[in-house]
Amino acid sequence: MSETSRSTSDLSRYISPDGLRTMREELNHLLRHVRPGIVETVSWAAGNGDRSENGDYIYGKKRLREIDRRVRFLTRRIETAIAVDPAQQTRREQVFFGATVTYVTIEDQEVTVTILGADEADLGRGEISLLAPAARALMGHRVGDELNLVTPRGREVVEILNITYPEPIG
Repeated sequence: MSETSRSTSDLSRYISPDGLRTMREELNHLLRHVRPGIVETVSWAAGNGDRSENGDYIYGKKRLREIDRRVRFLTRRIETAIAVDPAQQTRREQVFFGATVTYVTIEDQEVTVTILGADEADLGRGEISLLAPAARALMGHRVGDELNLVTPRGREVVEILNITYPEPIG
């Protein structure tokens, strides 16, 4: 199955090795450091008597629920993740997961984005989700291709100027 014909549910599970490592580190930090500290606070607060007016107890229980929700989310995402190393991409002349793409707009503005997984993309760092309309439009295209791109300003015709992938290690 080609990358462009995979189902959206498969694509939503794609993550880079760095993104997967970050999620595992967050899960580990929550389970080994944050949660035990909150449990200790809640236990101490519970021993102080009336729990209905005990702010430490009430806040602690609420915080535990938030942490447990995040732990469940991270655990499910990690278990179902499909780690894709962009450095191993062999078809580097086309846009696929992990590509850094530079394109030019009709106003001659150059834009560079890196296509990553939904759980790791950060627009502030120039990263967009594989599921974003812009990423979906770029997929499979090559340098020199012109395409319609849906942006916050509306539809734009853009031309792909450059496609790069991380270099393989070793």
